[in-house]
Amino acid sequence: MRTDIEIAQAATLQPIVPLAVRRLGVPEGSLSPYGRYKAKLSLEQIEKLQGRPDGHLVLVTAITPTPPGEGKTTTTVGLGDALNHIGQNAIICLREPSLGPCFGMKGGAAGGGLAQIVPMEDINLHFTGDFHAIALANNLLAALIDNHVHHGNALGLDVRRIVWRRVVDMNDRALREITVALGGPGNGYPREDGFDIVVASEVMAILCLATSLADLKERLGRIVVGYTSSKLPITARQLKADGAMAALLKDALAPNLVQTLEGNPAFVHGGPFANIAHGCNSLIATQTALKLADYVVTEAGFGADLGAEKFIDIKCRQSGLRPGCAVIVATVRALRHHGGALQGLEALQEGLANLRRHVANVRLHYGLPAIVSINRFDGDTPEEIAMIERECAALEVPCVLASHWAEGGAGAAELAREVVKACASGAARMQLLYEDELPLDEKIAAVARKIYHAESVDWEPKARAQLGELQALGFGGLPVCIAKTQYSFSSDAKLLAAPIGHALRVRELRLNAGAGFVTAICGDIMTMPGLPKVPAAERIDVDAHGRISGLF
Repeated sequence: MRTDIEIAQAATLQPIVPLAVRRLGVPEGSLSPYGRYKAKLSLEQIEKLQGRPDGHLVLVTAITPTPPGEGKTTTTVGLGDALNHIGQNAIICLREPSLGPCFGMKGGAAGGGLAQIVPMEDINLHFTGDFHAIALANNLLAALIDNHVHHGNALGLDVRRIVWRRVVDMNDRALREITVALGGPGNGYPREDGFDIVVASEVMAILCLATSLADLKERLGRIVVGYTSSKLPITARQLKADGAMAALLKDALAPNLVQTLEGNPAFVHGGPFANIAHGCNSLIATQTALKLADYVVTEAGFGADLGAEKFIDIKCRQSGLRPGCAVIVATVRALRHHGGALQGLEALQEGLANLRRHVANVRLHYGLPAIVSINRFDGDTPEEIAMIERECAALEVPCVLASHWAEGGAGAAELAREVVKACASGAARMQLLYEDELPLDEKIAAVARKIYHAESVDWEPKARAQLGELQALGFGGLPVCIAKTQYSFSSDAKLLAAPIGHALRVRELRLNAGAGFVTAICGDIMTMPGLPKVPAAERIDVDAHGRISGLF
């Protein structure tokens, strides 16, 4: 059996500029090529699209993931290809992969089998440099903070209350907590600091929620970097950092255009993780795609309790986006895992509780028609498939067996037809989980109670103090972004299926004033992951001709 990278390397790609001109109807001069098969669409051309009607937006989400992954990106690509296969005009919108998972445990994030975006190696490794630009803008602000303190600290920034952290796009546990400015007075004032991974940076969130270069710069200026001794916030604008940061991000804001293996256009832009950030591709890419296609298929990271909730309560809240339906990806092996075993119908029956909860959340709390897509694997038995189909019939939710990994778009044609039917029905009544006016603790409680089925929210003393401070400073009207394990509805990764009666443990709050939300760090989740005992980097290689292997 060929690996994903071997399939991608064997593909014949179309030059991206003629493809975009032919399929999207954009002028050649509006595209900035990065080689033959990648390009950025100019912000000027995007502005010219305003006023066009929007196509249908389709959200792809999933059951609670298991360590091997359930193929949500693969399904997103396969569904986009399938919609084009049945005669619809569709574009997919995905996040850019982070180098952390690529060299860590998860591997690449360009789909799999015959449902991939290409050039696969480029997309997974550096791509167009967006993440590097985000890291530089983030770390420029960090350097300006320490430089301001070193040269007299006119703003009165309390070095004990600096909250801005440095970032790098790599899993590196040794950088989680560090001390900077050692070596004497010429190197500044020593203080505790730390690194997050790039995908957790507020700069990443800002880039993914900005609607224009002017909006990007305004949001960057609102970043709160720390506080005075009297706990008054100091912003990036006060440090005069917003202009230079925006200059570094000017090209990164333009969305990246690539293609699927079947030659269909795909925007791949931005990449916040859903377990520690808001988990959606850039708003500007999604809005642009809606002007250029009749159907736009996008994904939200991890399960519907994380990515989909943040897609609705952060991205849609800020932008006015309204999905026409949601596809919930499930696999037999994942449902068996949630039932406590790798094999057996009994385990599958127990694990179906996880699917039931996600379907209920999507329909009841998000107000969207749901379609269950079973991402088929060779080892799945007819009895197992039939059990899932009976469960979905009892829930009165459409259930489609999809084989896009092996067959490409043709293998998801039935799924595409169900999506068209759901969007045409007009049944979507998207709703937010909580109102803006609720205080932060009640918003967190609403997510915990309604989506996670938690019995309570347990606040650690540090988080409780931060809650009071943020409310007092006027940030209580912001939505919340829950950072927790992706492997459970709870903040405990070991609680599988559909746990009840648990407590959501909040240990820290982080203000993202520029992005427009407050992050609640829950349980043992880390904003700087570590590498596993046997990282994927050990399998990755390149030969004398530059051909990469082992990426996925």
